[in-house]
Amino acid sequence: MCYSFKKVFCIKTSQMELFQDVAKPLVDDLIHSKNGLLFTYGVTGSGKTFTMTGSPGQGGLLPRSLDMIFNSVGPYQAKRFVLKTDDKNGMEVQNQVDALLERQKRENQPTVVPKTPSRQRLDPEFADMINPEEACRADGVDEDSSYSVFVSYIEIYNNYIYDLLEEAPYDPIKPKWNGGGTPQRQPNQEFIPPQSKLLREDQNHNMYVAGCTEVEVKSTEEAFEVFWRGQKKRRIANTQLNRESSRSHSVFIIKLAQAPLDADGDNILQDKNQVSVSQLCLVDLAGSERTSRTRAEGNRLREAGNINQSLMTLRTCIEVLRENQMCGTNKMVPYRDSKVTHLFKNYFDGEGKVRMVVCVNPKADDYEETMLVMRFAEMTQEVEVARPVDRPICGLAAGRRQKNQAFKDELSRRLEERGGPVNTESTQSVMHQLLQNLPPLPASEITDPHDDITLPRLIEVLEKRHKIRQMMTQEYNRSMLQELDSSLVSKENLIQDQRGQLGEKDKTLHSQKTEIDRLEKKSKMLEYKIEILQKTTNIYEDDKRTLQQELESREQRLQREQTEKRRMEQRMQGMVQDTKNKWEKECERRVCAKQLEMQNKLWVKDEKLKQLKAIVTESKTPSDLRPAPDKPQRPSRERDRVPAKRSASPSPVPTGPPVRAVHRRSHSAGGERWVDHKPSSNVELDTVMQPILGSNAIKVSAPSEKALAKCDKYMLTHQDVASDGEIQTKLIKGEVFKTRGGGQAVQFTDIETLRQELPTGPSRKRRSSEGNTAQGGDRMEGDWTDVETRCSMAVEMRAGSNLGPGYQHHGHQK
Repeated sequence: MCYSFKKVFCIKTSQMELFQDVAKPLVDDLIHSKNGLLFTYGVTGSGKTFTMTGSPGQGGLLPRSLDMIFNSVGPYQAKRFVLKTDDKNGMEVQNQVDALLERQKRENQPTVVPKTPSRQRLDPEFADMINPEEACRADGVDEDSSYSVFVSYIEIYNNYIYDLLEEAPYDPIKPKWNGGGTPQRQPNQEFIPPQSKLLREDQNHNMYVAGCTEVEVKSTEEAFEVFWRGQKKRRIANTQLNRESSRSHSVFIIKLAQAPLDADGDNILQDKNQVSVSQLCLVDLAGSERTSRTRAEGNRLREAGNINQSLMTLRTCIEVLRENQMCGTNKMVPYRDSKVTHLFKNYFDGEGKVRMVVCVNPKADDYEETMLVMRFAEMTQEVEVARPVDRPICGLAAGRRQKNQAFKDELSRRLEERGGPVNTESTQSVMHQLLQNLPPLPASEITDPHDDITLPRLIEVLEKRHKIRQMMTQEYNRSMLQELDSSLVSKENLIQDQRGQLGEKDKTLHSQKTEIDRLEKKSKMLEYKIEILQKTTNIYEDDKRTLQQELESREQRLQREQTEKRRMEQRMQGMVQDTKNKWEKECERRVCAKQLEMQNKLWVKDEKLKQLKAIVTESKTPSDLRPAPDKPQRPSRERDRVPAKRSASPSPVPTGPPVRAVHRRSHSAGGERWVDHKPSSNVELDTVMQPILGSNAIKVSAPSEKALAKCDKYMLTHQDVASDGEIQTKLIKGEVFKTRGGGQAVQFTDIETLRQELPTGPSRKRRSSEGNTAQGGDRMEGDWTDVETRCSMAVEMRAGSNLGPGYQHHGHQK
């Protein structure tokens, strides 16, 4: 395969040569208010991190870029906190007083911003990154502006953005940093995973990381120290292909703020709209890898999938841009599919120059991945986007800083020559007083050449003025000397007083120092005691927490046992009540069965006695009163009736809740509320006697739980056809009560039967003596003594009723 690129670097290329060709033009654009983006792309283990960071003695692209920036804008840097970032990807300008107050505030408080380290205390890991002979500097730096450099460091891990410079406090409860799969870097320090950040769009439609920490740095060492502090938090892992494989995409953002000076060239122009902000993003992409080769499992497998997905999204965006450019289409570029492409959306749209360094490892196992990487990198070179036109910063004259500095140098030189500042106003006032005290000059006009009076008079006046001037000068010098002597004496006295006060202050200071030493010793002793008490308190707190947990567990156990006990008691009460009701019903059923059996026996005996009495009576009657011979014999009828007598065995008792005792009608017509359940198929009967349920009864045609919840009594109207063809109506009454489950149940307690008959209707059976009655006009006594006539009135009695046969004679036809 053959691929073509802008430039190819061999294995012997130094870091300096790579920086000169790749990163130096981007740094020049940064200093001239232009954005830049630099990628390192390749297969895992191909040297991307080394190319970006480097090693001691061979600094990579990042430290050399920082060194070039500070070598160029170092003399023109603004004081700390004069230019300040806001939370919306903008820049604010503060005056000197506010910046000074904020510097003092940061110095008094524990600050996150690291101080500029000295040359003797540099970290050995980056102390010798760049040789002084290899230092670079940009040309054409605007000297009439002030600069401030801000750096931020983020990583994109599993498609989430994390701030590596965020200072998270130590929390022993939350999981540690090394709990996520990353080995712990320092044995005495552990970190908490930072919270993920969100991407937002500012007023200029540029993407930025909301809430990201931006640190203002003033030197290369300070900036690289901030980078190294975040680099130690970056997620790496040991895989089959790389001992320290990056598991995330890291982005180091260098932001340069350029503010013009005012017309005097002394202070920064207080207009944030004139501040120009440019940034350079150095991106170390994680390496693409195949999970079949790395044998990744668990977290490593998920990380590899997210890395490959984000790189695939980057390739898709580049391909869509290339297609839109070559074919003239306007397809939507899927920037939002990945955080990497979404963050650098503005660069792909032409807001800055984009460069990519493709790292290749000449390893046979990486052949397929390397081919894909080089094919994609070759394709990205064909994408071109239009860059916006640079806008001017301001319209002030050039060279303001140099003119201001020259004016200050000349002023200081003149002051040094004069020995100090001169008070010109006092000198002019003294000269004016002298001119007023001198005698006035006479008229000096000469009209005649032989005039001998005007000139001698003028000479005389001038001599007097000269004498007066000399006298006044002597007097002024004398007075000045006296004033100087008096002022000198007063100053000497003041010095003596000040020396005396200084001695007193020294004594007071000495005593205060002694007191401070004593208080420091006492403070140390108290701190030691506080530490001991704190440890004791922690021990007691642990014991208290343990005992509290044990107490809570025991209380919960006790509560569960009490709840179980109450549940068992309720269950036992229910079982006892059910058993009690069951045995009550059983006893009642047996008693009723026994009563029924005894009543049946008694009734049979009474019938036998009546039959015997009838036989005896018939034997005594005359022969003409005996029944006709064609009448069937009673013994045969009696024999037919004997097998059909009522059984004395108890009838089966239906299972269910116990039946309450039948209450009186007057009580049922009381203040209770009834449910009148009358089906829609019932026939309305115009009977005189109707059940009275009250005006507040609820009438329903179907069972309703809502109606049962509001009432105490229940009545069901049931109609059927009797044996004689008449309609028989039954009123089934019951009581409504609540169940244990929170619902309602109906317990039926009584049944009322309503029936209508025609008084003129023919009887279904004719009496045996009907013919004799028709023949003779009067009824004979024997008509009522036969068994059929006497038994035509049946006795109706419910099974299980407490009443005997004598109490429930309804007079129904047999």
